[in-house]
Amino acid sequence: MNTSFFGELLSSITEQGRALLDVRRNRNSGIPVVELCEQLLSGRGEASGVAIAQEVLTTYAALGNEAKLAFFQALLERFSPDLDLVRKTAAKIQKTPDDPAVLRQLHAVSEPRRQELIRRLNLAPGGTRSLVDMRADLLDHLADHPELREVDRDFEHLFSSWFNRGFLVMRRIDWSTPASILEKIIEYEAVHEITGWDDLRRRIGLEDRRLYAFFHPALVDDLLIFVEVALTRDIPGAIAPILAEERAEIRAEEAATAVFYSISNCQKGLRGISFGNFLIKQVVEELRRELPGLKTFVTLSPVPGFARWLARDLKDEAGPARTALGDDLYEELQTGDWHLNQDTCKRLEPALAGLCAHYLTREKDRKGRPLDPVARFHIGNGARLEKVNWLGDVSPNGLAQAHGFMVNYLYDLRYIERNHESYAETGAVASSSQVQKLIRAIPQNKSLTPVS
Repeated sequence: MNTSFFGELLSSITEQGRALLDVRRNRNSGIPVVELCEQLLSGRGEASGVAIAQEVLTTYAALGNEAKLAFFQALLERFSPDLDLVRKTAAKIQKTPDDPAVLRQLHAVSEPRRQELIRRLNLAPGGTRSLVDMRADLLDHLADHPELREVDRDFEHLFSSWFNRGFLVMRRIDWSTPASILEKIIEYEAVHEITGWDDLRRRIGLEDRRLYAFFHPALVDDLLIFVEVALTRDIPGAIAPILAEERAEIRAEEAATAVFYSISNCQKGLRGISFGNFLIKQVVEELRRELPGLKTFVTLSPVPGFARWLARDLKDEAGPARTALGDDLYEELQTGDWHLNQDTCKRLEPALAGLCAHYLTREKDRKGRPLDPVARFHIGNGARLEKVNWLGDVSPNGLAQAHGFMVNYLYDLRYIERNHESYAETGAVASSSQVQKLIRAIPQNKSLTPVS
């Protein structure tokens, strides 16, 4: 992506603004960053606005953690809507409900001033990158300062527009991709660690492996999200054969199945902005054009919340985990090498497989969505929970998070829309007959029935 002309143009405008305002003098006189924000909102000149926006972002970046927290608190306290003005305008609507001018006025006064502030900060060269990093800082403070969620909602609202699907560019990443991007692939991989260049080559440099990423013009040569794909003959049930150093490579034309085995979001500051659903669907279309012989599109996905849920549910004497597993089997599960003992595995598998299927299809959050974040993502995209795989990932992380389980979500293009609509309307989780059989072995709430 060649953005040099645009970047040079913005830099020229910034320098003109600095010449007009002598912004450097403001920095030296110690003007606080919040006061600079007020100047930015009160100004009207394009050149001066770009210069002040650059100054705000530069000053913010130099702040320490506590000073950044104070900045976010100022955004909440000083840049929220004027509630008295909102009430007065709302009262006008009661008198003249059909007046579009009053409606526009209500919209203007009810929008937080910080939204316009964020828009103007985005005028600075590299402004989008700086604002994404700023939101990453904000997210770090939300747990201890939940009141700042109001500020975060404004970032998320604007980012949803700036990073919508129309601005995203998909690229295939291969061994000819610039090294700077390949290094970031290694850094950003969040599911199955890439141990070095040889490991990366096995994932992108072989005929039966693919990696696709989304880019955005405002984040030059940095990734938003990427997905790794294995081309196989059959649906896999374990990750080790896919990542193995020594394996039998197949020609791409021999593959009948495309397996999405790792999806990594690369920008913390864009958390909550959905890219993955668009990426998977576009990759499916790309692979179908390239390889007409592909018939099946599935994931090989982790179950990151299963072990945590199981430990919590066992404390409830009436919960499904205590009924199905009991204390004795759970104690066996706590031994460090239980997965190496065949007799222990034989005793654990029936109960654990049923509980994993139950967890993925029946355990919901307060919004009625699957409790597991990976399930929430794929089911929300219209995929079907196809198979629960015993000992699919026996790495330390796989055992700690999911007691070794991995699952397959099937992207059947004939039913994606139907599954998505059913989930959106009722919260129903599409699942295969194999998964439903596992669920029936566990006590269920009869009001919740998975769909096939």
